[in-house]
Amino acid sequence: MVTSQQLQLLAPLSGVLMALENMPDPVFSSRLIGDGLCIDPTSQVLCAPLAGVISNLQHTGHAISITAASGAQVLLHIGLDTVNLGGKGFTPLVEEGQQVAAGQALIEFDADFIALNARSLLTLMLVVSGESFVPLVQEGDLVESGQPLLALHVEVETQVMAEQQTGAAQCSAPQILPNPNGLHARPAAVLAQAAKGFAATILLHKQDASANAKSLVAIMALQTVYGDRVYLSAVGADAGPALKVLSELLASGCGETVADEEVQAPPVLPEQAAADVLRGVCASPGSAFGQVFQLSENALQIDELATDSSQENLRLKQGLTEATTALQVLCDNAASKAQADIFKAHQELLEDPGLLEQAFALIEQGKSAAFAWQSATQETATLFKGLGNRLLAERALDLQDVGQRVLKLMLGVQDSPLELPENAILIAEQLTPSQTAALDTCKVAGFATAGGGATSHVAILARALGLPAICAMGPQVLALANSTQVLLDADSGVLHLQPDPERIKQLDTQREQQRQRQQQDLQHAALAACTRDGQQIEVSANIASLAEAEQAVSLGAQGVGLLRSEFLYLERNNAPSHDEQVATYSAIARTVGTGHNLVVRTLDVGGDKPLAYVPMDHETNPFLGMRGIRLCLERPQLLREQLSAILASADLTRLHIMLPMVTQLSELRMAGQLLEEQAQALGIKTLPKLGIMIEVPAAALMADLFAPEVDFFSIGTNDLTQYTLAMDRDHPRLAGQADSFHPAVLRLIASTVKAAHAHGKWVGVCGALASETLAVPVLLGLGVDELSVSVPLIPAIKARVRELDFAACQTLAQQMLGLESAEQVRTALKPLQQPLTVLEY
Repeated sequence: MVTSQQLQLLAPLSGVLMALENMPDPVFSSRLIGDGLCIDPTSQVLCAPLAGVISNLQHTGHAISITAASGAQVLLHIGLDTVNLGGKGFTPLVEEGQQVAAGQALIEFDADFIALNARSLLTLMLVVSGESFVPLVQEGDLVESGQPLLALHVEVETQVMAEQQTGAAQCSAPQILPNPNGLHARPAAVLAQAAKGFAATILLHKQDASANAKSLVAIMALQTVYGDRVYLSAVGADAGPALKVLSELLASGCGETVADEEVQAPPVLPEQAAADVLRGVCASPGSAFGQVFQLSENALQIDELATDSSQENLRLKQGLTEATTALQVLCDNAASKAQADIFKAHQELLEDPGLLEQAFALIEQGKSAAFAWQSATQETATLFKGLGNRLLAERALDLQDVGQRVLKLMLGVQDSPLELPENAILIAEQLTPSQTAALDTCKVAGFATAGGGATSHVAILARALGLPAICAMGPQVLALANSTQVLLDADSGVLHLQPDPERIKQLDTQREQQRQRQQQDLQHAALAACTRDGQQIEVSANIASLAEAEQAVSLGAQGVGLLRSEFLYLERNNAPSHDEQVATYSAIARTVGTGHNLVVRTLDVGGDKPLAYVPMDHETNPFLGMRGIRLCLERPQLLREQLSAILASADLTRLHIMLPMVTQLSELRMAGQLLEEQAQALGIKTLPKLGIMIEVPAAALMADLFAPEVDFFSIGTNDLTQYTLAMDRDHPRLAGQADSFHPAVLRLIASTVKAAHAHGKWVGVCGALASETLAVPVLLGLGVDELSVSVPLIPAIKARVRELDFAACQTLAQQMLGLESAEQVRTALKPLQQPLTVLEY
């Protein structure tokens, strides 16, 4: 029998009431842990909002949970990232297990100390047990401690609760979803309703994420799509029949009309039409011939319940400690800073307060350490994937990797060495950074994954290991049989399933020629980039660190055409100090020297590259949201501080400042005014050159209006292509068509150059197109003055310029503008590519 009660929750302290979505932390603002509200406090004593038992008190004193007699549970959390304070500033007045009255003082805290040393002082009150409530006070109101805030609707179960499920989980065979739009509301509702007919605990799994199969909302939160590989697990007496019925339901489409035949792979590009070709996105360049080895992991067997919470707390802490130690070994043995930084980021995830609080709270509710940790990491990873943010979606894989590492340590599961064949081409749903770092490069020739992105940590590690790799290939790649002979051409993003022996032989010859050519280009890297008929082109570098600046200079770079300044701001919990910025910019400027340009792009972050310490609203489409200059002008102090630090290096090099994502003249003028003000404040009379990136079609089409007011343009072909063609360049089925060789993109480059030169301004290209040797003659022919390229490719691009005749390039470029597609442009250019032979110097 169920009875209903109304329970009032009181204000735990005084302050200004705020909506939860205003919290600058996605774990809380998304209501992942629970719904509720937050208060910007004006008092310094946290009080009980209801009567109950202290069910959890964090040892650091920053968070506390109270469970009422009705079962309602409320979490109180003082500030953000306050777990890092180690208990300083907090004085608990109660103990775990103690009965407290509504309004009783729980924790005293030093608001001034916390405000100075933590990310935020905003205090949360969350109903983590899931009851619905009605607010009694309006957002923005000033509330007093003890004032009624919420009316909680509580349903009390008076019958004996159903026995909790225990035992090992049974799993169904994986299957491909036939639903054209995945498990959206209707099929998800059918599956959930059917699952409720069984007593077993049932989960639906997609990759490393899972959802309660009896919950419509949880199923939808998995965000499945057509062709996704899913499976079910169940625990309980009727687990077997449940899996049989629900598996058949999934195969039939869960009441939705689907094709009768077996699910086919997603629609393919023209190049994929042949049965022997699969296409994805290049994650790491190169090519390899070998045999398929499908890589998969067995599901871990995890008991949900435990009887001794203190023992489970200890088990989780021990697992976290051991994982931190193992990651430190990986950091210490990393071949580069980029690799080390990946595993340092993994160590930081192990200390994330949101994850730890969620896991330890579940343990206090009677869950095992393994179940609690898995739930916390999977739910947060699912949240990251669902935010519509490419960067966070990729970081979800890091979180899953960390989660699996800790789970194996807690469960005593040891990874057995893979028995790989020679020249193995690994195929997987998704490789984790840990798996990638551990690959035996003596046997692994390359890999291809169904998911993933070109900017993921796995892609970075693959490039560091020198392994060719293709990502985002879709589920069809998982159907390849082991030992199948394949040719992996990562440069083209293509996997050939029945490679022609002659093609393999040709590829081997090309690789040897490329090796010889690279050595030759390196030997002549210091020579100028000048065409055969005397046209000088500046070849500079795209960099994101002092180390890259030093490497670029050693490889013959004629300056830096793009310094991605956001490297100073990303993957940290607070903004870089003025001194840190000045030291970094000055060191890079000294490396570049006074004879070359240093083009510093101002902070290019926003929806797709969020900063933890810059609160931003969730955006449905971050690529069309608050990015680049838009964000910086909305928060001008952020831009002022950066400009001030950049200007400190003005005497050390030919400083240029570049603004990203400009679409309107007013943005340029506002930023220019801020630059003038900062220069005046520093006593700098001669302003550095100021330019804009052309990465939005609006800027390219209005280049004739921008040109009189800038000193230069630099074309970011990656975003310009994406916005011009309306295609996400990392989309698994569109990436092959999001090609910067498209005549529409080339025409925008041509019109930008024409407008700039009409006003005596120079134009560079800093996007990926500048780093392609195939594109060099077209860009030169369109009149581009500077190519800013990936550091390792500087010698090759300079060598390519020296092979060309500028007049012939001009004729060629005009011909390319008249073609219909990127494929036509590439086809026309390939025969003109200089043979890979030794050149005369």
